[in-house]
Amino acid sequence: MWMGMWPDAAIFIPWDLWIVSWLAASVWTARTIKRRGISGQLLYRTLTFAGFVLLLAPMFRRSGGRIVLVNWPGILGDRFWVPPLAVGWAMVALCAAGFLFAWWARIYLGRLWSGSITRKEGHKVVDTGPYAIVRHPIYTGIYIATIASVVTMGTLHAILGAVLLIVGYWLKARTEERFLREELGADAYDSYRRRVPMLVPFGPT
Repeated sequence: MWMGMWPDAAIFIPWDLWIVSWLAASVWTARTIKRRGISGQLLYRTLTFAGFVLLLAPMFRRSGGRIVLVNWPGILGDRFWVPPLAVGWAMVALCAAGFLFAWWARIYLGRLWSGSITRKEGHKVVDTGPYAIVRHPIYTGIYIATIASVVTMGTLHAILGAVLLIVGYWLKARTEERFLREELGADAYDSYRRRVPMLVPFGPT
């Protein structure tokens, strides 16, 4: 699969594997007790969807026996840098590592996971494992994969997509925390927030 590919094409492989496996595992979840209204989720959903499209909608062609990316039309396809080959492949590995971190958190959370903002049956504050490192390790893993992809691609559409994804998931994290604080108790959740950074290990809470 990897032969004849450059890092800016191979970077999509970890994304594809994550998306397919994530969707397949979406049925592994507990019964929903309460759900955040759709109006309270519309903004972050719009931003993350647009971010995924800008970052991940590729155009390929075959050139000289290799699969290469075709530039997006106009200014969106402008490429501001081309990383050294070793750096590009390191970013592919980092992208995969980000998704492994997200999957660690997904498995650790178990049936309490949800793709939207919900309270699940038996919901509680999870503060061990990856959730002792950051409060939203799944989003942190996606951030790592996103930044690695931008470094590899170096295009305007990737940069814009990354900005939208980062802002969208930050908004989702904030909205989710307000919801869980109300549902699980302010004392328990505030204590967790004081101990563990939000998205960046050793960063601000």
